[in-house]
Order: sequence, then structure tokens, then C-alpha cells
Amino acid sequence: MSIKEHQDLEILQETVTQDFSFLEEDELETLVSKETLSTSLDKHELDDNVQANTSLGEYTGITAMETAELEFEEDDEDFVEEDIPAQLPRYACSYCGIHDPACMVKDVRDGKWFCNARLGTPGSHIIMHLVRTRHKEVCLHEENPLGETVLECYNCGTRNVFLLGFVPAQGDSVVVLLCREPCLHSLAKKDVGWELEQWQPLIEDRQFLSWLVRIPTEKELNRARHISTEQVNKLEELWKTNPSASLEDLERGVIGEEPQPVLLRYNDGFHYQAIFSPLVKLEADNDMKIKAEQSRPGISVRWDVGLNKKLIAFFIMPQVAEGDLKILVGDELRLKHPASNWECTGHVKGFTANEEIALELRSGKASSSAPRDCHKDFSVEVIWKSTTFDRMQKALQAFAVDETSVSGYIYHRILGHEVNRQTIHLFKHPNNLNAPGLPELNPSQKAAVKAALESPLSLVQGPPGTGKTVTSATIVYHLANNVKNITQRQKTRKCSRQILVCAPSNIAVDQLAEKISCTGLNVVRLCAKSREAVSSSVDHLTLHQKLRNRSSNNPNATELVKLIQLHEELGELNERDDKRLRTLKRNFEREILESMDVICCTCTTAGDRRIAHFRFRAVLIDEATQATEPESLLPLIHGCKQVVFVGDHCQLGPVVTSKTAAKAGFGQSLFERLVALGIRPLRLTIQYRMHPSLTEFPSNMFYEGSLQNGITAAERKPSSVSFPWPVAAKPFFFYVQTGPEEVSASGTSFLNRVEADAVEKIVSHFLKNGVDPQRIGVITPYEGQRAFIVQHFLRSGTMRLELYKEIEVASVDAFQGREKDFIILSCVRSNEHQGIGFLSDPRRLNVALTRARFGLIILGNPKVLAKKWLWACLLQHCKENDVLVEGSLSRLKTSLVQFPRPRKLQGLDGSRMNIMQLSLPTLSVPDGPLSFSNFLPFRSNGFGQHIMPIRQQESVEDSQPINNVQVAGQLKSARNYSTNSGFHSPFITSFSQSFAEGLVLEDYGQFAPGWK
Repeated sequence: MSIKEHQDLEILQETVTQDFSFLEEDELETLVSKETLSTSLDKHELDDNVQANTSLGEYTGITAMETAELEFEEDDEDFVEEDIPAQLPRYACSYCGIHDPACMVKDVRDGKWFCNARLGTPGSHIIMHLVRTRHKEVCLHEENPLGETVLECYNCGTRNVFLLGFVPAQGDSVVVLLCREPCLHSLAKKDVGWELEQWQPLIEDRQFLSWLVRIPTEKELNRARHISTEQVNKLEELWKTNPSASLEDLERGVIGEEPQPVLLRYNDGFHYQAIFSPLVKLEADNDMKIKAEQSRPGISVRWDVGLNKKLIAFFIMPQVAEGDLKILVGDELRLKHPASNWECTGHVKGFTANEEIALELRSGKASSSAPRDCHKDFSVEVIWKSTTFDRMQKALQAFAVDETSVSGYIYHRILGHEVNRQTIHLFKHPNNLNAPGLPELNPSQKAAVKAALESPLSLVQGPPGTGKTVTSATIVYHLANNVKNITQRQKTRKCSRQILVCAPSNIAVDQLAEKISCTGLNVVRLCAKSREAVSSSVDHLTLHQKLRNRSSNNPNATELVKLIQLHEELGELNERDDKRLRTLKRNFEREILESMDVICCTCTTAGDRRIAHFRFRAVLIDEATQATEPESLLPLIHGCKQVVFVGDHCQLGPVVTSKTAAKAGFGQSLFERLVALGIRPLRLTIQYRMHPSLTEFPSNMFYEGSLQNGITAAERKPSSVSFPWPVAAKPFFFYVQTGPEEVSASGTSFLNRVEADAVEKIVSHFLKNGVDPQRIGVITPYEGQRAFIVQHFLRSGTMRLELYKEIEVASVDAFQGREKDFIILSCVRSNEHQGIGFLSDPRRLNVALTRARFGLIILGNPKVLAKKWLWACLLQHCKENDVLVEGSLSRLKTSLVQFPRPRKLQGLDGSRMNIMQLSLPTLSVPDGPLSFSNFLPFRSNGFGQHIMPIRQQESVEDSQPINNVQVAGQLKSARNYSTNSGFHSPFITSFSQSFAEGLVLEDYGQFAPGWK
């Protein structure tokens, strides 16, 4: 995927993996009104209708009201039955029923009232509602001491409460409401007489400040209706279709039943399909909803003509909330101009430096009649296609009903059945495991290649920088040679001789295809039709380019090229020519594909009709831990008898946009579940990316200390780069920052202005010392902080703006699989009560810590981060290495911050463990310990007991078993079912979620809540 794809996908992932305590989405630039309001309080006298206009210095036209700390009246009388009204007033909190006017805030957009209490929820009820609905404007109650006031910026009129804060204007008696962006920074350049450096947000710790909206008393809380976060989520969903619904409707079961969660083991293919099919539909419905929400009216367009003579429309689609727009290269859009009654579809060709979308219109009558003299009042719709999800459903069905879809061994392994381990007998063992054109393999890579070639199902774990792509390409090279030998000896070909190589993302497929082509194999890159116009580094390998380059000696090939050119020029052909073009393309595509050794495509494209007739004996899936189970199933149902999954379950997993599906476990990859079933991954152990000092903590914490360094410290010492590392031999440090976090403009993400300022100073220091900006990367888990840092660079950077524009500031997800020489990690979270959200996810931290080659700088608040065991270990590691520092960058000194020393992580049997692995003596695991990316609360799920059907063995023509060694694909039979018992299928629960929610027991020895 591209960086932009990763950034957009990361926002989706943040949305679905969050509890409210770590909501992540996108920033919002709200359209602001031109009305002016100044809100203030008199600290000494309080009148219900305080309105005092005060001139503020020489800044004409600005007034403010005198304000002060509010003193709300409280009823100290004992609670009696008569205190409860017969019917709650209209302004009672829609969640809990509290109805004190001084505590109430109205959502201007939907008219619902909510209180400022956090009763059973991580934030106050009004903030919970605003975040869930993405609403931004609020109004105080008329009986509030401030009166019926809509909160807005005094200077520009912005009503986004997540942007609003206050500054003292005249001593302590007057405050003025100002927005963080842009007024706080624009007014800093003017002499307005306000103490702008004392600006504070109106929302602190996800609650309105108490002087603005009173927090209910304990007495009011005790008699209020308690509501959980789960009930809030369900109620908000119900309000989308029934705005007048109440909690009573929830209790009556108005909300549909939750889907069944994914399991560790399944009865059979039909049971497997019954679990995953509803989850695929949930994901499809949510994806369609997201696409519909991205449509925009009122678009301005500029026109141009591309080199291929196709019309291109350039435009910017405004974002309702920053990051909510998720347009990717290859997406299909419909451009409309209602005034001209014109519309045309096209594909996103790319993005300009100004973030304009370049839409290449489809040739034809609509394109030729485009209103090119018009530039305003266009509308854009995102066209949703169900292709991906339809293919997943077909794959699930084929897996269930087609006995030839996969071999018997792979079938039972996927379902979690215990079967005897099989070994593939190679016709010719390679004398040299290295592949031509690729670097020589190290011992761990050779061991992984050898084991993968001899096993019908294998997992290869590639920690950061360990040469996973080279290893995968080498495996494919030897698989291709072995399949050639098999097909040549068979009298009848039951399988194609091609190897199918897949990955979830296009960029991963491109990288692997390019590497495999270096071995001399014939490789074709099969692209989705929508991406054929998108250029890449492997254009010469793509099927559509190979079609164009067919030999001119073939008359049919010459005719094909002419028809393709004619179709591109005219946009459409007559019926006869169109039919001829489709016939020629289909024949030549099949001819090219059948002549190849390796076919590379995404997992989704593996369901393309162009390879539907192929039977692939061997399949390799790269980045398998980033694919959902149905997505991983798509390449396998072509008769697979040998599969190699390559990935790292200690890094980030699949992106799932549906919260309901994610909660049911749809975000767990097949790779992870197979590890949980006891299949031990083949781990690569020599890393070539990081400075040795940067490897120590990730190796010990996530990989049992198994990582070794293939490079030396001298090779990772940057020449002519001066930087004040606390320890010269260790180019990393934790930079203590205690500035408070703030809610971003969207209300669903966070930012930290103090950390952003420190990041700018560090980056400027690198730039002043001649470091190329493209060697620097800034990582932050929060979209709000990412957007703020980008703006802060341009606003406060001391170097040329062009240098800051070249620096990549992105999410953890965007950096997965990539690297930079210097990485700066901004943690953002700094609060009293809310914790650190999904920063607790060990996989996210692992990715963030392993992107740097030469140096790593982490910025955060140790007192907040150390509350989580994982971060406490990292801080202790920094402290022991004398790299936990504070102060100015030019005068760094050892920090004296205190935090509890983390306990050692031990299993139930007393053995020492790392964060990603856990041995469970109460569970029989045949091949090794479970992956700790999924902890397993073992309990009966009501599914019942069963035994696993075993397919009767049949002889195969591939080869004969030698010394009881069986060939992959030898287990084949009708799928019989029995319901007599062997085990209970446990639920799979995401460990990362449990860890973030603090479910780890105090002694760190048991990680399964409720374990008995």
C-alpha cells in the first residue's frame, strides 16, 4: 500500500479497535459562523443574566464578559421520595436522567440534552454523545449561570467545542473563548493584550471544565440511572434509525443479536462458513456506508488532458472530519454537474502535491460532452463495489462444499483438527538453498526455506529487518522448480505448473514480484482492472503490459493491439469489435498466464475470473498476518496442496472497519489462529536494519531474545551527523514530556502541543546538521497529533518550509514494513485518569520501535505510560541505559522521575515469558506455546462437543510415500460429520484489546480473566 493508503486505513483501524478510552479517528476543520460571542464570568458576583461588555486594549471590535469561578447552589437536604419528579423534564440527560440545568448541555444538531457526569463511562455523557455522533456544537441551558449560550470562538465564530479554549483577557476577571486553530496562533502575532500562552481547552479529561458546566453532586449521581459504555454504543446505534428510542427499547431487544464470535476450532467447512459469512456481510455493509458518507457536493474542478488523451478532472474533496476521507488510487468515482445534467465515471489516477484528486474520466460520450467551461458546483460520489466481499463469500462456500478446493490435510488444519503431521517428499532436493540473483541466505533463512519446502503447511515469521522478502522469493524459486518436476512426471496434469503468490496489499505484491523476477523465473503481476492505469515499479511484469507487447509476427496479436488502442481513443467500440476485443484478450491472457512460472496478485484478485480455471498446487501468502481469514482463504481454494504463510503476528494485524465484526474476532488472521493451535512458526533471527542497541528491547520483549544483529554499531553510525545523544554509543533516548494531552478537533483523537513543539526542535536540529529530510520519520499513533505536527512544522519551523514538507509524519500503520534512518515517536497521551488507550497494544509498540536504522527518540509522559506493564519495561530499560532524560535539547540531563519497577513476566509454571508468548500447562498443545497475540479464556461456548472427521487416505500420483513420509494432498475423502465428543471449541479473544483494557492480572502470571 502507499503511505496515503496506510494513513487512511490506520484511521479505520483506530475506529474499530477502540474503547472510548482511546477513540481514534480524524481531525475536523469545521465551517465557522461569522457571529461573535464573548463569554465570561464575574468571580465575585454572579447574576443569571451577566452581560458586561468590556473593551480589550486597542484591539477594536472585541468585547468580553466579566467572568469568574461559578458557585452553584447545592441542595444539602436529605434525599426523600418527593425529590423524584413524576416525569423527567425535556432537558434531562438522555443517558442517565440527571436534570440539574447547571449540569446540562444540549447538542445543537440533534437537540438532545446530556449532563457533564461520567457515570459508568470513561467520559462525561455529553462528550460521549458528541464523539459517537461526530457533532461539534453545543448550547448551555437557559438556567445556567451563563444563560442559553452557544459556545463559539470570540474571534472567528467557530463552534467546534473540541477546538475551543479560553485565555485570560484582563487579569483574572475576564476570559475569552478562542479556538486552537487558527485563532490562537494568528492572534499571537498581534498585540491584543491577552495572555495567549495560558490558553487551555474547555474540555479536559473528556469532561467540560467545572466552572463552565457543573459536575453533578454525589447525591445526584446516586439517584441517576447508571449506564455502561456498551449500552451507550447500542443506544447511539439505535438512535440512527429511531431518534426517540430509549434504554427501555434496548432492554426489549430492539437491537439485533450479536454475531457468533470466531472460534479456535470448527466442526467442518459448513460450520466455518456459518461463522465467517455473517462477519463478511457486516464488513461489507460498513464499507458501503463509509463510501456513501464520502460523497461531496459543491466541488470546484479544473480540467486537463493526459498524455493518453483522456480527460482528467482535478479537485479537492473537503473533509467533514479530517481523515474521514479515504480515497485511494484506483477507486472509482462518479463526477456530476447537476446544472448541466451531466455525469461521468472515472478512476483515481493519483494525487497532486496540493492534495488534489486526479480523476481520469472513462472515454466515451459522457467524457466527450463534459462541461469543461464549468468549474464550480460539481458533486462527487464514491462508487462502492462488492467484488471483494462477494469473492470472500464464494471462497467460504467453495471451502465448505468443494472437496477439491484444498487438500485434506490443509482442510483439517484450517478447521483446527488434530491430524498427523505430514512431510512432502521432494523429487530433487536442492544442493544449494540460495536462489540465483538474490543475496545469500543466513542460517535461519536456510532453515526456514528447507522446512517450508518439506511441509504442506508452514508459517514463516519474519521479525523487522530479517529479510522476509528475500526468504519468500527463495521459497517460491524452489517451489516452482519442484512443481515443474511434478507436472513433468505426471501423465495427466491435475494442477497447473504455476505458483500463486499473494499478499493483502498491492505494494507488498509488487515488492515480492520484483524480487522473484530477479531469480530468472517467468513472473506475471496480475492487477485488478481498476488498477491497470496505475503505474508501479513492476509495470513490465503486469499482464496488461505483456498483452501490449505481444509479438507483431502474430496477426491476432497485431489486431489485439490495434483494438486496444482504438478502445482507449474512442472509449467504446461497436458490438462486433467489442466482442472481438474481449475474445482476443481472453485468449491471450490465458496464453500468457499459462506460460508463466509464478503468478503474483493480491489475495482479493486471486478470485479473479482470469485465473478461475487454474489449479495451483503451491501457494505463498506474504504479509499473511494482515489478512482476515476469508481473505487468506481466497488463494487456497484453487486446489492448494502446499501453502506457506509469511508474516509476523507480533506486528499489526488486519484492518477491520466494522466494530461489530471486530468485536467478534474478524480482525484475527489465519496465521494467528494457526499459531494458537500450536503450529510453531519458522522464525528468521538475524536482523539487518537497526543499530544493535535498538534491537535489544524488541528482541527480549517480543522475540524471546532470539534476534541477532547482522550489522555492527560502526555500520550504523551516521557520518557527519552531530546530535546530543545522552550516551554516544547508544543512539536512542526517552525524552520526558509532561504537557497535557488535548482532544483533537474531531473529538475522536488526541494531540499534545508540548510534544509537537519538542518534535519540531529535534527535527530542526537534524536539518541544521545536514540530515536529508527524507531520512527522518515522525511516528505518532494519533491522527490528531499527526495533523497538528504537520501544521506546527509549517508554522514554527526555523528552517526552510520545503525541508519540513519532505519529512514524513505518519501513523504506526503507515510505517509498518518500512524504515527510516531516524525515527521520532510522539506518544501523545498525558492525563490523570484516562490511561494510554491502544498504546498498550504490544504489536503497535513493536512496530513503532523497529522502524529506525540509526537512531530513535521517544517522547512521552513516563508517569502515565508506566501504569502499563509493557511501557514500564521500556522505561526501565531506558533508565538502566541512562537514556531516560529531560530538559532542553541542548542540555539534556538524566530524569529523576519515579515509577514502579515492573515485575518479571512468568507463566503458570514459573517459566519466564515475553509479552507475545504464553505457555498454558492446562492446555494440550502439540507443537509449542500459543501466540500471545491472542490469549485464550478457555470455557465452553455452548457449541457442543464433536470429533473431527478424518478423510480416508488415497494414493496420489505426485510421488510415493517413503519411510512413512506422506505427500501433501494425500488426505482426501468425503467430509463426514460426527457429534461425539473430543473437545470444546474455545473463543478467541484479542489479547491486544484485553491488555489495553487492563485485564491482565496483578501478578502478570495469568492473562486469561476468569480462568479456572
